[in-house]
Amino acid sequence: MIYSMTGFGKSVVTHNGFNVEVEARSLNSRFLDVYIKLPKHLYNQEFEIRDLIKNNVKRGKLSLTVSVKKDGTEEVLPQIDKEAVKSLSKTLKEIKKIAKVKDDISLNHILNFQNLIFTDNSEDDESEIEFVKKGILEALKDLAEMRKKEGDALARDLKQRVNIILECVDKIESNAKISVENYFEKIKERAVNLVRDLAENTDRLNQELALLAERADVTEECVRLKSHIDIFLNTIETSDEAGRKLNFITQEMNREANTINSKSVSTEISHYGIQIKEELEKIREQIQNIE
Repeated sequence: MIYSMTGFGKSVVTHNGFNVEVEARSLNSRFLDVYIKLPKHLYNQEFEIRDLIKNNVKRGKLSLTVSVKKDGTEEVLPQIDKEAVKSLSKTLKEIKKIAKVKDDISLNHILNFQNLIFTDNSEDDESEIEFVKKGILEALKDLAEMRKKEGDALARDLKQRVNIILECVDKIESNAKISVENYFEKIKERAVNLVRDLAENTDRLNQELALLAERADVTEECVRLKSHIDIFLNTIETSDEAGRKLNFITQEMNREANTINSKSVSTEISHYGIQIKEELEKIREQIQNIE
């Protein structure tokens, strides 16, 4: 099973006046790059959220946007302890009187004691972050479903192209023996014409020419190419993080195709070799979008 790196996921979680909306978008990337946009009061949760993402997404450029509303308000503000404000104001006036300070008491003076005038809503914060996490997980699940659909489409395309390559390899194998034999006869004829004095020593001549013809044999390359194709198809079906592995296998397949083309002494085999290269290039482009 393979996953595309492009996709979109969204979730909405509502509970006791909390409304959490999460959007997750992902694009191609060599590694995992995460960009998170959070409400200010959740900045201290960013590292925890990053770890949550890393546990669910392995590769791609992912942008996550979290919006939190409480009772219809996007910014969740702390509650004011009115009695504490009154007490603090009274205390500041007494201090001013004792210290014989003439300056008026301003709002800035009062806000220096925020830990006294705002109520502790840590329990609400803990509850809120749990619902934020839930929203993120649901958005990532939605994203994964879309990436899987895209991955399924990529898998079908890759299998079709691999089948084309297999057909070409089969045709190369069926033509290879005849091609080598024809090549042997051609170089033998040329050698006889060029070296008349070796005509009587046909055993030695045939041995040398056989070595030359053997260099045009692509049987081993075809066998290895088919083996790489088996691994490629198996990786599509079984690997959860197939992108890098498929890329490496494609490089190996391309290496065998290059060798086949360089050894070919047949126009027909060269034609199939070029077709294999074309399909491998298309495959290479497709797997850049696989996680």
